[in-house]
Amino acid sequence: MEIHNNLLIPMVVEQTGRGERSYDIYSRLLKERVIFLVGPVNDASANLVVAQMLFLEAENPDQDIHLYINSPGGSVTAGMSVYDTMNFIKPDVSTLCLGQAASMGAMLLTAGAKGKRFALPHSRVMIHQPLISGGLGGQASDIEIHAREL
Repeated sequence: MEIHNNLLIPMVVEQTGRGERSYDIYSRLLKERVIFLVGPVNDASANLVVAQMLFLEAENPDQDIHLYINSPGGSVTAGMSVYDTMNFIKPDVSTLCLGQAASMGAMLLTAGAKGKRFALPHSRVMIHQPLISGGLGGQASDIEIHAREL
């Protein structure tokens, strides 16, 4: 077992022609084209997901990528970088909610390829109206622009 950010990460031992090779579980699952988004969507987590998607596309652009989501949501701009990458790369991205997909996590769940969006029976998906933090003010034309964005 490996400890990373106070979390225990299991190791998997694989037999190869040259002997044994050990992987942390997430690296082993990445070989199977499985990516995890667990926890808040922020710049760090989004960058990891984007990098893994681009790597898997380079490895095989014709094979699906599987994104497993358990997230309370988070940054809109970070989430949109994942969303845009999902739509930019050639492989279909299937999405699966385990635990919860809330807010931006739910947005990414819905971004999976048509017919390849799933939620486990006891998972929870929560979508809400856009939030305006800090209130809204300014000239009428600015408010109109903001309203069109929503």
